[in-house]
Amino acid sequence: MLLRIPALLTPEEVATCRQTLEQAQWEDGRATAGHLAAQVKKNLQLPLASNAAQTLGEFILDKLAHNPLYLSAALPLKVLPPRFNRYEGGGTYGNHIDNALFVIPGTATKLRTDVSTTVFFSNPDEYEGGELIVEDTFGQQSVKLAAGDAIVYPGTSLHRVNPVTKGTRYGSFFWAQSLIASAEKRRLLFDLDQSIQSLSADCPEHPKISALSGTYHNLLRMWSQT
Repeated sequence: MLLRIPALLTPEEVATCRQTLEQAQWEDGRATAGHLAAQVKKNLQLPLASNAAQTLGEFILDKLAHNPLYLSAALPLKVLPPRFNRYEGGGTYGNHIDNALFVIPGTATKLRTDVSTTVFFSNPDEYEGGELIVEDTFGQQSVKLAAGDAIVYPGTSLHRVNPVTKGTRYGSFFWAQSLIASAEKRRLLFDLDQSIQSLSADCPEHPKISALSGTYHNLLRMWSQT
């Protein structure tokens, strides 16, 4: 499932984050890439231990924790602290699939990358190129969203960022380990949850709402991995 989360950040929040990103010290993105990824990666990243990365990362995690659409789609158990990248002057990241496991910084805990997320900090008219191309069972999708929007897609997807030929593309990217390892089961639970919410809004007294909600939670209980 590929899902857009509109307005994860308000325009004012985007402006504040952009100010921090524009004033930050950046490093070669290959510093955090594996052997194969380093061969196709040409961008800049904030150092993981920098104050800017940690402050902005905590802010994004707080926004995600209060976003019903993200919680419904990802069903996150653990989320890796967000990372931040910058593409300009032909910067690109060729076709790759992300590592299956990451160690959460400062711990010995490993996280499985079930769900990938990219948050956009630049509007489409601020740069040329830079589309996120995601290929999966839903076909090939080209993603270039408004600043403040996010895109969620399976961590198993082949994806790339097209070269940025003009302007600068700022973004954040990170992964979540879901309570539900299977992308297909996550999609079923998401569809069921969205239907329950819609029915609850339209017909709050409908007698089937409790039964459907019970089915949702029983499936979550049966399929979840904690």
